[in-house]
Amino acid sequence: MTKIDCQVVSLEALTATVNYVKLKPAADVVFQPGQYLEILLAETDRRAYSIANAPDNCGRIELHIGASADDTKALEVMAALKTGQATISSPQGNAFYRADSDVPMILVAGGTGYSYIRSIVQAALNRQPQRPIQLFWGTRTLADMYEFQHLSELANQHLNLTFHPVVESPPADWQGATGWVHQAVLDKVSDFSGFQVYVAGRFEMAALIRDEFTPRGLKAENLFGDAYAFI
Repeated sequence: MTKIDCQVVSLEALTATVNYVKLKPAADVVFQPGQYLEILLAETDRRAYSIANAPDNCGRIELHIGASADDTKALEVMAALKTGQATISSPQGNAFYRADSDVPMILVAGGTGYSYIRSIVQAALNRQPQRPIQLFWGTRTLADMYEFQHLSELANQHLNLTFHPVVESPPADWQGATGWVHQAVLDKVSDFSGFQVYVAGRFEMAALIRDEFTPRGLKAENLFGDAYAFI
């Protein structure tokens, strides 16, 4: 692991509990879309976060960090970032975007797991503008879906991208999917044999996707998510 010193360029609140962090590393950082890094608070205290931007400009790193009042560990990270300096690890993870394939992709995110998906979407639209992408993002409320408008506009601009927002507690006039995001995928797709699936969110969600998509034809080699190294 290589340690990289960074300047904290900006901290922006995306929601009441999600922060948009921009870092400027002391040297260019080489990474694959969908990889993560660790913020090093101490030698044995490392906090992992997906890189939220594509590597089109390795002179910056973007993160989406969830931090609520009852999450003391995340608050420690935010307090460290407010000093204006941070130390990160070199990028890690094997669940990165496979640009050597042209099969349709299904991207599934729960909450701030969207940051992982965001990097892949940006890269795929640039590198493979014809490759079909279905993006499913599940949040508790619509207000928690901080890039809802951006993704809606992006899907209008790119015919190969379909955006499926999924809200657990929707507003009264909501016309989209509700409930669990993995179930929304199952409601749309009956056969996964011709897809690559990329997943980021709670381990419980990742386990359900593996267990319920596989009987519908999803091949193990076409399922990507860093959670699967642990569950």
